[in-house]
Amino acid sequence: MISQSLAQEVSRMEADLCSAFVDPTRILILYALDEKPRNVGELAQELGISQSATSRHLKVLRDRGLVFTKRHGNSIEYRLADQRLIEALDLLRSVLRDRIARRASLMEEASM
Repeated sequence: MISQSLAQEVSRMEADLCSAFVDPTRILILYALDEKPRNVGELAQELGISQSATSRHLKVLRDRGLVFTKRHGNSIEYRLADQRLIEALDLLRSVLRDRIARRASLMEEASM
């Protein structure tokens, strides 16, 4: 059995990790980095947002350990820190799909 203080600390850590997923742009960045490593400019162009906004999002992801960097000369390349993040996001999408299907079914039943 774990202590109450340890359980609270783990819960705080989980909440901090999940807070990175609050902004949809950060989720898109994670999916983009799953495809291949990219620098800020490449991500900004692909997502259609400014480089400064991209940098702010990457800072949040980096601070939470979800991405890491690798320097290539003057350029800094961002990489996904753990493939399981994409698995977790895919699982959440699956839950969302089921919820949408359930709601659609309820709406269909209600209109009959």
